[in-house]
Amino acid sequence: MSPWTSAVGAPQLARLLGSQHTREHVPARAGASLNGGRRVPAYRALAGGVRLLILEGRVPVAARLPAERELAAALAVSRTTVATAYEALRGEGFLESRRGAGSWTAMPAGSPLPTRGLDPLPPEDAASVIDLGCAALPAPEPWLTRAMRGALDELPPHARTHGDYPAGLPALRQALADRYAARGIPTMPEQIMVTTGAMGAVAAASRLLVRPGERVAVESPSYANILQLMREAGTRLVPVAMADRLGGWDIPSWRQVLSAAAPRMAYVVADFHNPTGALATEEQRRRLVDAARSAGTVLVADESMAELCLDEDVELPPPLCAFDPAGSTVITVGSASKSFWAGLRIGWVRATPEVIRSLVAARAYADLSTPVIEQLAVTWLLNTGGWEEAVAIRRELARGHRDALVGALRRHLPDWEFTVPHGGLALWVRTGGLSGSRIAEAGERLGVRVPSGPRFGVDGAFEGYVRLPFTVGGAVAEQAATRLAAAAERVATGAVTEAEAPRTYVA
Repeated sequence: MSPWTSAVGAPQLARLLGSQHTREHVPARAGASLNGGRRVPAYRALAGGVRLLILEGRVPVAARLPAERELAAALAVSRTTVATAYEALRGEGFLESRRGAGSWTAMPAGSPLPTRGLDPLPPEDAASVIDLGCAALPAPEPWLTRAMRGALDELPPHARTHGDYPAGLPALRQALADRYAARGIPTMPEQIMVTTGAMGAVAAASRLLVRPGERVAVESPSYANILQLMREAGTRLVPVAMADRLGGWDIPSWRQVLSAAAPRMAYVVADFHNPTGALATEEQRRRLVDAARSAGTVLVADESMAELCLDEDVELPPPLCAFDPAGSTVITVGSASKSFWAGLRIGWVRATPEVIRSLVAARAYADLSTPVIEQLAVTWLLNTGGWEEAVAIRRELARGHRDALVGALRRHLPDWEFTVPHGGLALWVRTGGLSGSRIAEAGERLGVRVPSGPRFGVDGAFEGYVRLPFTVGGAVAEQAATRLAAAAERVATGAVTEAEAPRTYVA
């Protein structure tokens, strides 16, 4: 399915170029800029700025760029500077042009899109390979064992029934509704459907809302598994760039895309975004809901990471659904997988009763229902206070791992850039100008497994990134950074070739 194509206006492109955190800045006027003490021609600075915007997903592939004269006026440079920069980008494969049709962004030939996931690490390799491919932690014992014992105690009455609850166990629906009410969001059990994990929840919502060929807006970067889910459903993904430096959402870009593309659905992660860790502000949430309502777009808000706030001085904004009292714009997805344990495949959807009824009716043709014993375990946790105790253990462990990994990276890879998130489970790391795909390939050989950046993009962007979950700590985090440094050294010296680096990794 071909991607949605957009147009980047001259003022927007000038704004994006001006906000870059890069060594090569676009000159404010015609002439040359300085780079590390040496003078860089203005056209090269401009070409480098546009190239970086494409590679980092700030400008999507297949986006039409402004005419040379318009961009020259917006940047206060000569038209010759823009024309020469465009020509340089064409020569590198980042721009395609056709007389009378304009110019649009591209990725160089030989940059294949990732099409499959990273297979689970074989058990026999666990002792020799540090697996940073999955943003998940071990179960917070003793609470998993206690929850399962509690579930077994509650099982006999349910065992005497058919065991098929398409909307979920009534007791769990009530417990989840009560949690939303405690967060200031009045919710009835009729507004909850229990699913098989967050992926099951998003899949159910997308089947209801979107037909093959229709548009879905997604953050760029976004959660790799959801992007693949949407691709396989035949939707047309519309990427919207995140704000820089964990700044949350770029609301002007969202308004422009929602207005121009009018997607039926948008998938967003407002709370410790995966993979960047960004936390959207209250004002960003309010403005995004307003923009979606105006465009007729339904926002599917994934709250899987919402309870993983790791810093006590951070106050979480209200949930996205708090800005949609009528319930017409926001569908909320939650999960026990990140907050508690990935092996407990319980997720849920919060929406209007009408939407829930439609989801339940459609479920008969998908997975029918969710396992009863796991629902009983989550119900036990929520009703006994065990959930809060377990999540506190999870936060403490993740906080220690985060700090250990950050320290190790700064010691062994000081050229790598990242902003430490206040929550979630991963660092989004710029790899010092090296290929993230090549680092992933070299790392696999050296005993550390990481997903490279392109897997989190719609169109092959983010080649200069890797995602590093903080799922290991102490000496293991130190060893992971040591192996990554060795992998980076191999890439920098040319020991890993492009042909050896398939872009196929995903968390």
